Amino acid sequence: MRAAKIDRNHASVVSALRSCGWLVLSLARLGNGAPDALAYRQGVWHLIEIKAGRNKLTPMQTTFHGVWPVTILRSVDDAIELR
Repeated sequence: MRAAKIDRNHASVVSALRSCGWLVLSLARLGNGAPDALAYRQGVWHLIEIKAGRNKLTPMQTTFHGVWPVTILRSVDDAIELR
């Protein structure tokens, strides 16, 4: 199993999502390619990967993203713009 690495902007992105009315469950500690969060608002669900700067997906994340649609957020602005 691969240990989870939480990007430095995780808390601020999750906070921004919540301030926009999203219910957010952090999944960041799961590791193994799982997305960092699950967000829900008004009948819309998103699996979310939070990346800082230009950080790239790991091979395990790429595999997961090939099976499930995952939204990548890199900033608070990305979180605010999520629909």
